Amino acid sequence: MTTKTQPTARPYDVALVGGGIMSATLGILLRHLEPTWSIAVFERLPEVAQEASAAWHNAGTGHAGLCELNYTPEKPDGAIDIAKAITVNEQFQLSRQLWATLVEAGILRKPESFINPVPHMTFVQGAEEVNFLRKRHETLSAHPLFASMRFSDKVERIGDWAPLLTEERTGGEPIAATHDITGSDIDFGTLTDQMIHYLERSGVAVHRRNEVWGMRKNNDGSWLLKVHHWTDRDRFTYKVDARFVFAGTGGWALKLLQKAGIPEARGYGLLPVSGRFLRCDVPEVVERHNAKVYGKAPVGAPPMSMPHLDTRIVDGKRSVLFGPYAGINPRFLKNGSLLDAPASLRPHNLGPLAGMMKDNLDLIWLLASQVAATRHKKLATLREFAPAASLDDWTMITAGQRAQIVKRDPATGKGALQFGTEVITAQDGSIAAVLGASPGASTAPAILLDLLERSFPHRWHYWTTILRELIPTFGRPLAADPKFARYTMTRTAETLGLAAPVSG
Repeated sequence: MTTKTQPTARPYDVALVGGGIMSATLGILLRHLEPTWSIAVFERLPEVAQEASAAWHNAGTGHAGLCELNYTPEKPDGAIDIAKAITVNEQFQLSRQLWATLVEAGILRKPESFINPVPHMTFVQGAEEVNFLRKRHETLSAHPLFASMRFSDKVERIGDWAPLLTEERTGGEPIAATHDITGSDIDFGTLTDQMIHYLERSGVAVHRRNEVWGMRKNNDGSWLLKVHHWTDRDRFTYKVDARFVFAGTGGWALKLLQKAGIPEARGYGLLPVSGRFLRCDVPEVVERHNAKVYGKAPVGAPPMSMPHLDTRIVDGKRSVLFGPYAGINPRFLKNGSLLDAPASLRPHNLGPLAGMMKDNLDLIWLLASQVAATRHKKLATLREFAPAASLDDWTMITAGQRAQIVKRDPATGKGALQFGTEVITAQDGSIAAVLGASPGASTAPAILLDLLERSFPHRWHYWTTILRELIPTFGRPLAADPKFARYTMTRTAETLGLAAPVSG
């Protein structure tokens, strides 16, 4: 393979690095907010949406706080804290509204091509956990965003909701579940692909097999990007100027921020976590399960390790997924390098990373043990959810890479593992990135609205009218107005073909 150098390409107003759901969503927002701006997408793979956004690289859960136990911790006094669940649900409602608007505008195709109604459930075992789930349901269901949630500790009722949970279950241990019909399954790969294709049709330059390799700041405050373009036989290197750069590249975003040398990225490190799932396509099994059922993660495990038994609908075909089986992998992307994590080490993040490792030895051991677990041990974990599961019906698949944020905790001064997503922007707003994992894709619009406000504060006031056209409740919390919340959720449900909320 030969390397050739080309002259600097045309300048862009916006460079979106990475062809996943984050870049696609930001591109959609900017195309409406500033239609005259020139935008380019740079994707290192031959096609977009092939990393974490790809359908089988994630569980497809439309995270809304309906089933995830990590969003509703128990306080020392025994009360259930639902603040995080409310926040995530509010953010997901913004996503639903944006997608509904894009469907109505013909930008997205039929909703069932990327989103489908699938009830969300939480399943627990043991008297203590049953009591916790009952309290959780009582607290959540009293809130207007969770009024559709139902609780049962009756085997028959749980079996009606999800037969695989109760078939051949013996031992008499107490079980309980909650069930919410407003949940959804999302094919983020198809959603991303449809968004990117619209952007391309509207004049956005989408450069596939183009990898942003380096960057430096120009005297005028813009960025000069060094880009490798790969062909089957050659590699061409060229440079691109951009007034604003967004790194929507998962864990690779940290590498780009480090290349940019912005002080806001100092102290950040990443713990790359791999994931695998068991997948079942056997019709007799798939037809008996229609839910996303989340359980409790092992002690010390990250939230992304919560076991869940999921209905998936990809390309119109239904399957069942169970996992994830998390592990440690030094790559920041599934198609990344074994040197990703070592190459990201800097003097300023060594302390936080070392401190995090020291304080999370149980987590590190858990991730390592899951890598080494045999297929039969993985099946035993599945049978805690679905006792009748047969090894012959399930195939192991590899999911996308996730990179959990590590940074110094201001309160303790120690390195801490951060769950969720975080926006990093340069002081002048000229470059920004999103780091972290779940609920990421589900709440991309909310995350990127925060990024836009921080990166373009001088334009934010002028954008609010357009944003309300795209997202009708933008700036108006649904939690404060039950009637308005119900109306809005019903309207988007009708447009997207989802289950409408119920009350009482």
